[in-house]
Amino acid sequence: MMNVNPIQQRINDHKATGKGGVVSVCSANPDVIIAAAKLAAQYDDLLLVESTSNQVDQFGGYTGMKPVEFVAYVKKLLIDNGLSADKLVLGGDHLGPNAWQDQDSVTAMNHSEELIRHYVSAGYQKIHLDCSMSCSDDPVPLTDEIVAERAARLCKIAEDTAKATNQPHDIVYIIGTEVPVPGGAQEDLDVVTPTTPEAARTTYQVHKAIFEKHGLGDVWSRIVGLVVQPGVEFDHHSVVDYTPEKADKLSALANEFPNATFEAHSTDYQKPLAFQHLVRDHFAILKVGPALTFALREAYFALDHIAQDMQLGVSSFKAILEEIMMEKPKYWKKYYLGNEQEQRIARAYSLSDRCRYYLPEPKLQQVISEMKTAFAGKTIPLGLLKQYMPVEFDAVREGKIKGNFEDLVHFHIQLALLPYYEAAKI
Repeated sequence: MMNVNPIQQRINDHKATGKGGVVSVCSANPDVIIAAAKLAAQYDDLLLVESTSNQVDQFGGYTGMKPVEFVAYVKKLLIDNGLSADKLVLGGDHLGPNAWQDQDSVTAMNHSEELIRHYVSAGYQKIHLDCSMSCSDDPVPLTDEIVAERAARLCKIAEDTAKATNQPHDIVYIIGTEVPVPGGAQEDLDVVTPTTPEAARTTYQVHKAIFEKHGLGDVWSRIVGLVVQPGVEFDHHSVVDYTPEKADKLSALANEFPNATFEAHSTDYQKPLAFQHLVRDHFAILKVGPALTFALREAYFALDHIAQDMQLGVSSFKAILEEIMMEKPKYWKKYYLGNEQEQRIARAYSLSDRCRYYLPEPKLQQVISEMKTAFAGKTIPLGLLKQYMPVEFDAVREGKIKGNFEDLVHFHIQLALLPYYEAAKI
C-alpha cells in the first residue's frame, strides 16, 4: 500500500471545506526554485515544482536534463541552500506526444510511453496526461475518445512503472485538453471565454468511461484535476482578468466531481484578489511560470542599474541580454512581431518573458556571477536601493531581508508568488 499523495490530501481538504489550494511553480530556474522553496517553508506549505515535456524528457529536453537529472537538480538546490525537501513534490506537465507532433501517432505515442516511464521512475508524483494534440497522421482536432484512449494508455504505463520501481506515493493525475499556449498567448487579447460546463463534463465523463474500460477504475479517485480555461490569459503587454460571474457555471460543475477540482494554467499577472477568487471557485490548482522569471529579470535589471551607479565595474546585464537575443533570435523572433522598436521593447519587457530561455547562456551567467561578486561585502546606499527597488527598501528597513544580492533577488521573485500562497493556504 503506497502512501497518500500530498497533492491528493490537499485536494481532498479543498473538496471537504472549499478552502485551500495548490501552488504549482513551473520553472527550472534555480533562483526561482530557491525563492519558491523559501516562501513555501514560511507558509509550511508544499513546494510543487513542475517541468514540461519540452523542458525535460528522455532525450534531455531544452534544459538538457532527463527527468531523473531534474529531480536531482531540484533536490540539490534545496540542500545547498539549507532547505528541506520533505514537502517537495515534482510534477510533469503536458506529458504526451506534445514534442513529437510532427511524427506519426504510433511513433509519437511510443515516445510518450517512454517519457512517462522516465518521469515516474524518477519520482514525479503529479502527472498531467495531455494527449490533446494531433500527430502527423491524425485528424484535427482529435475526438474526446481518442484523447482519452491515449491518456488511459499512458496512465497504465505510469501505474505499472510506479509498482515496478516501488514508488513511495500513489501518483495523482491531471486530465484535460483546453490548455492555453505554454508561456502565454502570442496574439493580442481582448477577451477569453471560459470552458463551457458541457465541454468540461464531456471530457471528464469520456475519460472516466474509457479508464474503466481499460481496468483503471481504481485509479479514477486519483484524477485530482481537470484542466479548464477559467477565463484568464496574458499576452505580451496585456492581461485578461478573472471575472467570477463569467465562470460561475463552470465553477459549479466541480461539485459533480467526487475527487477532482480544476487546474488553471496561465494565471500569471492576475490581480492578488483574483487568486483567492479562483481557489474559492474550485480552480484550486494554480500554475505560474513566466511571471516568476519576469520578476527575476526585473531584479537583475534593477541591480544592473545599481551596479552601474555604484561604478562596480561589471558588465551590463541588460546590454548583454539584448546582445545575445539578437545573436540567437530562435526563442523570440516568431513570437515578437511589429517594428524594430516594438520588438526591442518586447525582448526585454514582454509579459510572456521569452528572455527566460536565454538566462542559462554562459555570457549571461558570467555577468550574474560578476554582479554577485561585485556586490559581496558592499552596502547599497538606501536611497539608491529605494530608487530601483522600493519594495525591497521597505523590507530591508523592516529587517525582513538583508540588502545582499541573493536576498534582493529572491525577495523580488517572492513578491510575485506571495498572492498564490496566500490564496492557497487553508
